[in-house]
Amino acid sequence: MAKTNATIRWDRSPSRRDMIRVGALTALGLSLFDRARPSSRADESRRPRAKSCILLWLDGGPSHLETFDLKPDAPSEVRGPFQPIETKVPGIQISELLASTARITDKIAIIRSMTSPLGEHGIANRYLLTGYKPSPVLDYPSYGAVVARLRGGRETLPPNIAIPDFRPAAGSGFLGQRYEPFAVGGDPARPDFHVKDLDFYPGVNDSRMARRREFVTQIERFQRAGEANPPGSDPTFEQAYRLVTSAEAKQAFDLTQEKDSTRARYGPRAIGQGCLLARRLVERGVAFVTVNNVGWDTHDGLVLRLKEGYAGAKVGVGLIPTFDQAFAALVGDLEELGLLDDTLVVAMGEFGRTPKINTRAGRDHWPRVFSVALAGGGIRGGQVLGASDRIGESPSDRPVTPADLAHTIYSLLGVNPAHELSTPDGRPVRVNQGGQLIKELIA
Repeated sequence: MAKTNATIRWDRSPSRRDMIRVGALTALGLSLFDRARPSSRADESRRPRAKSCILLWLDGGPSHLETFDLKPDAPSEVRGPFQPIETKVPGIQISELLASTARITDKIAIIRSMTSPLGEHGIANRYLLTGYKPSPVLDYPSYGAVVARLRGGRETLPPNIAIPDFRPAAGSGFLGQRYEPFAVGGDPARPDFHVKDLDFYPGVNDSRMARRREFVTQIERFQRAGEANPPGSDPTFEQAYRLVTSAEAKQAFDLTQEKDSTRARYGPRAIGQGCLLARRLVERGVAFVTVNNVGWDTHDGLVLRLKEGYAGAKVGVGLIPTFDQAFAALVGDLEELGLLDDTLVVAMGEFGRTPKINTRAGRDHWPRVFSVALAGGGIRGGQVLGASDRIGESPSDRPVTPADLAHTIYSLLGVNPAHELSTPDGRPVRVNQGGQLIKELIA
């Protein structure tokens, strides 16, 4: 079996500043990303099928052979410890650990032929989250940043939000800090969860904040008075001020407003409560929400890590059952609320896992073929697109690249993949390069 090239390294760009604690904003230091102005050119965007996107990022590379593409007839060293089960759609089988997802397969589309040449986490992350292969000379923006730039958002809530945080590959790239995801921080499953950046520092109240805002406004007026072509007021200042002073924003992040039965439906772990929070945010008009779920780098102990959980793990229960409950609850909840047609849900990681189980009862990195699940937002559910070969080693039908997936996601969100963004030095860069619309997925 050929080995993937895992020796390529990607040197991260210098980490961008974290979202400042808004309660500590000073007269001269307010900062948050702005609300982008949608383009006025008719050919720059397409009519969206989806108003929002929720990305469930399964960080580390989930095994396709234990989730959406089992091989029960393969040799024992390939087929793995779990059995396939029938689903709501005749002919579609998925893992026994995805029992809740099996009941909603009529709502989801499964791609079994995703393929990439990149088998190292850093560069693979960038490829899947941007649709561009990483470049040493240009840091491409992620989906959320592009959507924030071209689609914008509401007056109060940021258009691009990450729960609880975001990977460097999911940043704003050359678009700049104003389009970075707003990271909520903390575990939404904890009883004491709150978004610290919505809090004032002790001693800073609404009146003091208002005085500071007025002071900054006066400085801006003074600066504009001495300039021939004065700039408009700083949109980052206004966005930050609205966020920290908004009762609506605080309510949006407050999971205690949900019924106990609803919270239980999503499950008690971070991914479940993160998905519930994501639903609350898109319900209020947020354009792009990423729910990060870590721990999928399963080099050892497939059963313990994926099914049962293990002592000292970053997750308290198995990864697949926890994902299964959260994913199915999210899709079902969105449908019940009449939001599924308007909300694109994407569940994926950066690659799959090796067909052959290693000596540590785990699987290693394998980008040559892996699976992605999608629902809502213009997706035609109840189907499997593409296939892998008999041992899940390579695509055997309808290969799909990350660029193809990016092209399709953007199109469903009403972003023209051919739209050109500008780098800081004026270089035009298309939103998507080399990808093709996955027409079979479109309802």
